[in-house]
Amino acid sequence: MAEYTYHDVSKMIDHSLLNPTLTTKDLDVGIELAIAYECASVCIMPYYLKQCAKMLNGTGVASSTTIGFPHGGHTTAIKLAEAKQAIADGCEELDLVTNISKVLSGDWDYVTQDIAPVIEVAHDAGQKVKVIFENCYLNDEQKIRLCEICTELGADWVKTSTGYGTGGATQEDLKLMRKHSGENVQVKAAGGVRDLETLLAVKAIGVTRCGASRTAEMLDEARQQLGMPEIKIATSNTAGY
Repeated sequence: MAEYTYHDVSKMIDHSLLNPTLTTKDLDVGIELAIAYECASVCIMPYYLKQCAKMLNGTGVASSTTIGFPHGGHTTAIKLAEAKQAIADGCEELDLVTNISKVLSGDWDYVTQDIAPVIEVAHDAGQKVKVIFENCYLNDEQKIRLCEICTELGADWVKTSTGYGTGGATQEDLKLMRKHSGENVQVKAAGGVRDLETLLAVKAIGVTRCGASRTAEMLDEARQQLGMPEIKIATSNTAGY
């Protein structure tokens, strides 16, 4: 941590509140936690996005939600409808799942046409898109092609995983995605980054965002190493990712 400021680390974290067992009380506590720790964003279940955006207004923490989550098999029309609703509800960053079935089928025209409308509607509204690959099901050739497509379409981030597949982010995948994505496309890790050491390791690769539920633990350690005061907040023991 010696070479970083607190915000260098806290602004990497998209605090995840996507576990379907989270109650509305859990969600409110999670949003308050992200505000207290000055995270980059809160990624929340779509039904609670409007309330989340209201709570985050003016805090410097962005509101985000998922599109086509978690399997990506929704029709393009439904993904587009979800995106429009999310933007209307105050979403600033949309995490879109690719159609995994079509990726595995090699139907790259479909994949492109499935991603493009969501990016277009988000960018027209001044908002951003993270495209989720779900790398645990893909080979390197498929991951590289997705990076190329996302670069061509102007995606803001490429993202390793939903956090609900059979595996999460690996350093090998993150290096591959950074290498094959354009300079204007950032990389997000999701699933498996659970401590400060790993967070700093993926930052060194070039990762700018990380989906996490163990936000407090990671940032408490960062604050301790930087000699900053402890943050006191009631936390839920229900995991978000």
